[in-house]
Amino acid sequence: MKNWLNNYFGFTKKEFNGLLVLFAFIIFFSAFPYVYSLFESNTEVKIEELNAIQKLTLVPDDKYKNYSSSAYEEETIVHSERKLFSFDPNLIDMLQWQVLGLSEKQAKSILNYRNKGGKFRKAEDLKKMYAINDKTYQRLLPYVKIETEKTGFSNREDKFLQQNAVKPIAKIIEINTADTTQMDEIKGVGVAFARRIVKYRERLGGFYKKEQLMEVYGLDSLKYAEIKDQITVDVYKIKKININKVTFEELKNFPYLRYKQINAILAYRKNHGDFKSIEDLLQVKILSAQDFNNLSPYLIFN
Repeated sequence: MKNWLNNYFGFTKKEFNGLLVLFAFIIFFSAFPYVYSLFESNTEVKIEELNAIQKLTLVPDDKYKNYSSSAYEEETIVHSERKLFSFDPNLIDMLQWQVLGLSEKQAKSILNYRNKGGKFRKAEDLKKMYAINDKTYQRLLPYVKIETEKTGFSNREDKFLQQNAVKPIAKIIEINTADTTQMDEIKGVGVAFARRIVKYRERLGGFYKKEQLMEVYGLDSLKYAEIKDQITVDVYKIKKININKVTFEELKNFPYLRYKQINAILAYRKNHGDFKSIEDLLQVKILSAQDFNNLSPYLIFN
């Protein structure tokens, strides 16, 4: 190439080298835009540029120019397509929610709430939905019209009927004869407590007062206060113990006597004969006054 140029143009060596440098600069500056575009296409667009694009594409109206980026995510319906109308939040579908200005995701969350049994009973209930912010709520509030159940009466008549309605009489359970199913009907008892009460009643022979329920394992004073007005006690249903004929085996599960006390009672009866009355038990020194009071409703002497 050098010989060719020398033949036709007669360049010196210094001029030829300068020409090569010039060609190199021309090639570099010609290729630079293409190389730069390859790197530039892989860089991320700045957040400020994205916000600017959102403002230009989603909100053409000047009055929305101050919205934050989160507001744009919520208000995805273009302003020109939004339409406000009277609506019942318990009845409208997804498309109608979107026409009101909610996104598809927001509308789905409200429909899911309704499908799971959720209900809007008053307009203020809309504020409980995380999908509806305060600005959206204030915009929709004047248009919320929740239908009430029709009863055939005016609101004043409905209120009067509610205040003067005859309340159903609470069911009272007699605990000396009730089985576990009937015990379970007592509000606050449940299956587990019903079984414990029946089991303790069988050991005891029956209850002679309500307060004895607090002797059942796990049934404390708070639980007793909850159920006491739902029960009654028939003392005539108690299974009496003939103290002059009872054996050790028959007494060993009785809650109010320990083994030593049972042996003492039987020994006294063997040595002194039958007990004539409850007062005779006072001669058994191992029994306390509290034991005497606990035993007296359950004993017979003939």
